[in-house]
Amino acid sequence: MNIGIIGGGMMGLALAYRLSQEGHKITVFESNKQLGGLTTHYDYGPFVWDRFYHVILPSDKDLINFIKEIGLGDKLRWRPTLTGCYIDQKLYSISNTIEFLRFPPLTLIGKMRLAITLLYGSRIKNWLKLEKIPVEDWLLKLSGRNTYEKLWKPLLLAKVGENYKRVSAVFIWAYIKRLFSARDSSLHKEQLGYVEGGYKTVFDQLEKLISAAGGNICTGATVEYIAPCAEGGMWIEHNGVKEHFDKAIFTGPVNLLQHITAPDLVNVAGTSDKVEYLGVICMALITRKPLVPYYVVNLADQRIPFTGVIGMSNLVALKETAGLHITYFPKYIHFKDPLFQKSDDELLKMFFQGLRLIFPDINTDDIVVAHINRATKIQPLQVLNYSKLVPKIATEHEDFLILNNSQFVSDTLNNNTVVHHVNEFMKKSFL
Repeated sequence: MNIGIIGGGMMGLALAYRLSQEGHKITVFESNKQLGGLTTHYDYGPFVWDRFYHVILPSDKDLINFIKEIGLGDKLRWRPTLTGCYIDQKLYSISNTIEFLRFPPLTLIGKMRLAITLLYGSRIKNWLKLEKIPVEDWLLKLSGRNTYEKLWKPLLLAKVGENYKRVSAVFIWAYIKRLFSARDSSLHKEQLGYVEGGYKTVFDQLEKLISAAGGNICTGATVEYIAPCAEGGMWIEHNGVKEHFDKAIFTGPVNLLQHITAPDLVNVAGTSDKVEYLGVICMALITRKPLVPYYVVNLADQRIPFTGVIGMSNLVALKETAGLHITYFPKYIHFKDPLFQKSDDELLKMFFQGLRLIFPDINTDDIVVAHINRATKIQPLQVLNYSKLVPKIATEHEDFLILNNSQFVSDTLNNNTVVHHVNEFMKKSFL
């Protein structure tokens, strides 16, 4: 079959690869000039690396198997990493059991209740009941006030910003499942991974394999209209050109879907306006010396304008970044937050004010360059009863299919989740 796929992010390209290996002729339409979507790369000057920070966990079996399948297994790199916490204007390491037990901000009882929270959360199977419980209430009940304020609240702020007040317990349940799987039980250390060359390596390989199978990838291709053909199949209009396909698969957001499809092609029960999105503004700082010895530092200081410190160079080999160190400073905010309207210079000024609070002795001569990267819609915000708010999407034509992240009602958004859903989609729709 001749199949058109709308969207050249991880989901669209993984799907295109799977279908091309089944013998279908694939055309991918990506509106941006670069492939990858939220996983795309950025030219930082001395080197090219991911625009936003990404990491692979040992438990990311779908993603790891996919990377091996496309011939990049020898490019996977694993490394023990450390975790820090900035609290009470001090930086602590909480990278192993001993350090955690010595962590001064938490009482012994608080540490015990935290362990119970993790054990209990990891064993929950029915996540639907958690949708009705605010994450703050759930964590306070299980872990207590001290542990919540010192550890859980900073983690929530790091991941969803001030929106944590409206998020359900499903969010932290999904996070617990994935976060603590990073710990290798045989080594009792946190093992994290990446692909040599970053995700650009992955997308370059996917483009090569899809093209070798007779597929076509179109960047800078804005799809303007999708409509059924009277003789069967679908019409896809892009950049003023109209092409016919046996099937079309849409991988973009719901609100875009409703704008570019024929009225009788899709039935959306409810409205996509009910789905709120989380966005991110992220400063990538390139320095000659490392700022911290940790991969991640959770922040518990309301004065600081960003919500975490990601020392990527404590995971990624320095040869990847021309001997320089890259540190990400994310700030997660609501997709309609006015901060998105600020200029890069205004945001850099704000981020640097926070930077100097944590690192008052930072030498400006060690700073090579700083970049502001932003994305308004990185994932749906899992508010209370989110699964009931998500529009139920039904295609009214057998030749038009949909796969997008609004369907991730009980998962965190990451590339392992994306590949898993692509695999499940293939089983249901193309077997």
